[in-house]
Amino acid sequence: MGTGIGTVQGLLIGPGRFFAFAGATFRAMFRRPFQWREFVQQAWFVASVSVLPTALVSIPIGAILTLQVGNLIRQFGAQSYTGTTAVVANVREGGPMITALVVAGAAGSAICADLGARTIREEIDALEALGIDPLHRLVVPRVLGTAFVAVFLNGTVSVVGILGSYVFNVLVQGGSPGAYLASFGSLAQLPDLYQALVKALLFGLTAGLVASYKGLTAGGGPKGVGDAVNQTVVLTFVLLFVENFVMSALYFQVVPQKGM
Repeated sequence: MGTGIGTVQGLLIGPGRFFAFAGATFRAMFRRPFQWREFVQQAWFVASVSVLPTALVSIPIGAILTLQVGNLIRQFGAQSYTGTTAVVANVREGGPMITALVVAGAAGSAICADLGARTIREEIDALEALGIDPLHRLVVPRVLGTAFVAVFLNGTVSVVGILGSYVFNVLVQGGSPGAYLASFGSLAQLPDLYQALVKALLFGLTAGLVASYKGLTAGGGPKGVGDAVNQTVVLTFVLLFVENFVMSALYFQVVPQKGM
């Protein structure tokens, strides 16, 4: 009995500490003065390591979506709806998920490695000894910078993905450019864009929080930092897929969908 309770407590310690860390970070966001310089530097860093991979990943993803959806709707004789299905797929799901995965893999791992190196070199302890809150000074700018860039990267992914699907549909599948463009608004609607932006924002916050938490709790020297980086990527991916499912389910319950 005691062993079972201890096992449950052990399983809850990690998530509990993470949620406590997230709550403390949220409170630190409203503390003044805000670290604008650090925020700009981190946002620029996240953008510099994420923009090109995001754009390059968006092109094949858009083409794959067009290929799969185009073959499916062709069986139903609805080739004229290829454009709107590509828009819906890229805006609703493709944009936020690609953005989140690239940000978590590229920027999140770098943030975790940076904070982990500072932790094992005892720089974080030195800041606390000087009366400087590491959450306010280091974590908040990184979390907000990641979320800020994720919102704009989401737009890049959507645009590049739609252009890639258009080129693939017209040049490879022999579709009609006029029919592709004319069907854009058949199923897509403005709330689709709003929920994609909200998803990208929350995904960016999640990636930044997980990376910062793992970095500040890293231990065991360089090997511990490497393990923390690996855990950051895996844990962030899992959380992003769970968040995406929950938000998509809520969206379909709240927002009425357009019919053909």
